[in-house]
Amino acid sequence: MEPRGLWDDPPPPPESPDGGVTREPETPSGPTVLSVGAVNRIVRDSLRRQPRLNPLWVEGEIGNVSVSAAGHAYFTLKDEKAQLRCVVFREERLALPLEPRTGIRVVAQGRIDVFEQQGAYQLYVESLQPAGVGDLAQRYEALKAQLQAEGLFDSSRKRPLPEWPRTVGVVTSLSGAVLHDIRRVIARRWPLARVIVSACKVQGQGAERTIVRALRRIGRWTDPEDGRAVDVVIVARGGGSLEDLWAFNDEAVVRAIATHPRPVIVGVGHETDVTLSEFAADRRAATPSVAAELAVPDRTAQHQRLRALHDALASSARRRVHTTRAALTAERRALETFRPGAYLTMQRETLGLLLDRATRALGGRLTTGRAVIDRSGDRLPGLLGAHTAAARAELTRNAAELEALNPFATLERGYALVRTPDGRVVTESRETAVGEALEVRLSAGALDVSVEAVRDSGS
Repeated sequence: MEPRGLWDDPPPPPESPDGGVTREPETPSGPTVLSVGAVNRIVRDSLRRQPRLNPLWVEGEIGNVSVSAAGHAYFTLKDEKAQLRCVVFREERLALPLEPRTGIRVVAQGRIDVFEQQGAYQLYVESLQPAGVGDLAQRYEALKAQLQAEGLFDSSRKRPLPEWPRTVGVVTSLSGAVLHDIRRVIARRWPLARVIVSACKVQGQGAERTIVRALRRIGRWTDPEDGRAVDVVIVARGGGSLEDLWAFNDEAVVRAIATHPRPVIVGVGHETDVTLSEFAADRRAATPSVAAELAVPDRTAQHQRLRALHDALASSARRRVHTTRAALTAERRALETFRPGAYLTMQRETLGLLLDRATRALGGRLTTGRAVIDRSGDRLPGLLGAHTAAARAELTRNAAELEALNPFATLERGYALVRTPDGRVVTESRETAVGEALEVRLSAGALDVSVEAVRDSGS
C-alpha cells in the first residue's frame, strides 16, 4: 500500500517510465537538475530499500495525538533526545489493542516512508503495543491515587454553584483567547454579572506557583463598595499536550482548588483532557466556554421561565374569578327565590296555569255536551240539565282549588305575613328579638310593629 500524507491522504502521483525520477535535459557542460518531487522520490526509494527500516520496531512515549475526520490518528514518538512523526490509518487503528494516548510508552511496529508532498518522513504504524507508562503519566496516576485516598475528590465535598451570581472570578492568563471567550459568554448569557480576573501563567516553569497565588488573591477579593466576595471562580486555559497542562496536575494547585473558600469551576483543555484540578473542582467543564456557561444562568431561559410563570398565574387568576362569579350568581338566584315578592310571582304564574287548564277542560266538556244534545234531541232537557250541573260542580271545585292556592286568600282569612326590615320571612318566634322592628303584611295594607316579648310554641 502506498503511504499517505500526515494531514490528508491524496493518491500518489504517477511515476515516470524511468522509475520515478524526472530528469531535466542535460547539457554537455552542466549538472543534472532535479525537481523537488524527484528528490523526494529518490529519498523515498532509498528508504524503502533499507532492510533495517522495513519493517521497524520503535519504542517511545506518545505525544501530540490528533485524529482526522477520516479517522486517521497522527502522533509523535519521543524520547529524551528526539521525536518521530507517526501515522496510523483508520483500518489499522480500529484493529489496535489500544488507542494512541498522550503520555503512554509504546512499542510501535511499521515502516518508514516519505510523504512526498511535504517532504517529510514518518513511521506508518501497523501495530501498537504498550511498553509501560510514560513518566508524566506515571506521576499523574500516582498523585491521583494519593489525593483520591485523602478524599479530595469525594462528591460529598462538592459545593453547589450560586443560582444568581453577581461577581465571577476568573483565574487564567491575560493573553490568548480563553479570557475573551469567557467574557463573551458571560456577557451574552448574564450581563448583570461582573468579571474579576486574577492573572497567572498557565504553562511552563513556575506556572503552578502563579496559579496558587491567583487562587488565593481571588479568594481574598472583596467589592470596595459593599464588601461582597466573588460568588464563583473559574479556572481555565486552552487545550494542549499532557506536558502543556501539567501545571494543573500539580499537587499544590489541586489542594488550592479543593480548599478554596468559593465554589470553583475548572475548564482546562478540550473535552478529552482531564487534569487532577478538574477532579478537585466543584464542577468540571469540558472547555473554558462551557465553564462560563455553568457559572451564570441564561437570561433567555430565565425570561421564558418568568413568562411561563406569569401566564400560569394569570390563567389561575382568571379561573378563580370565573369560579367566584359563578358562585355569586348562584347565591344571588337562591336569595331571589326566597324573597316574598318572588314567591308571590311564582304563585301567580301557577294560578294562571291552573286557570288556563280549567278553562280548556270546561270548553271541552261543553263541546262534548253539545254533541250529545245534537244526537239526543229528545233527551235534550234532561241531558242539558245534567251536564250543566256537572260542569257547574266542576267549575266550583276548580275555583275552590284556585282560591286555596291563592296566598292573598290566606291573608283574607285573618292570617298575616311577618318579615324583617331586610325582607326575611319570620316563621318562628325564636327568629326575632325583643325590640326588633317587623313588618306585618295583611290582606289589605301592612303594619310596622316592634317585638315586646318572645314566646315559644308551648307558652
